[in-house]
Amino acid sequence: MKSNILVVDDEPVARQSLTDILKLEGHIVASAPNGQAAVEYVRTHNVDLMIVDLKMPGMDGLEVVQVVNQVSPETEVILLTAYGSTETAIQALRLRIHDYLLKPASPAQIISTVKKGLSRRSARSHLNSVSLADEGGQEVFNLKDGTTVDLSRRQIKFKSKIEHLTPAEGRLLKILMENKGKVFSHRELVLLVQGYDTSQQEAPEILRPLVSRLRHKLEQFPSLSEQVVSVRGTGYLYEGDK
Repeated sequence: MKSNILVVDDEPVARQSLTDILKLEGHIVASAPNGQAAVEYVRTHNVDLMIVDLKMPGMDGLEVVQVVNQVSPETEVILLTAYGSTETAIQALRLRIHDYLLKPASPAQIISTVKKGLSRRSARSHLNSVSLADEGGQEVFNLKDGTTVDLSRRQIKFKSKIEHLTPAEGRLLKILMENKGKVFSHRELVLLVQGYDTSQQEAPEILRPLVSRLRHKLEQFPSLSEQVVSVRGTGYLYEGDK
């Protein structure tokens, strides 16, 4: 099955070179000369993976990724840059970027990381298409204060307040609540929630934004606030009813 790839680079030669390499691999490839054009394209087209240059006039690569994460969270992203730095790499990981390549990247490097990125997207899409109800285990948790956590519908209710969870947030909360008091490592949670393996160093950076968003939603419910606990240097656990 052909994949839809978007190449975003303000340098015409680099943009064309990447496009040609990926077309030869059998992909459907579009290109954009700047960040704004890339964002507009993603709003109106299905994009499986995008390769984005970091340093572009106007909207830079990281700004593009921030918008794409909102508009098309299933799109995998590879950041391409001549300006490598640890700080940018960490920021890229926080934005859920699949990989980080320094220019000039060889065709073999580009093809390899694109292949891995598309495999990761496929795994994530499969997980998202499987409803939590089909995964077994407990679906509904009725807490002492009347709060209901319905993981088959990915929603939390308390009195008139209803909060909806994303598929990834729902999977994370389900894993933790079903195993009250058990500490899961960062790496275990990335594998269970996102569907791919990662290094012990990268896993906390990948997981942190997801946990932060989930905690923000749980804060609105007294019996769930502060129940997802960080275990320093290890991972997370769910403590249970207060």
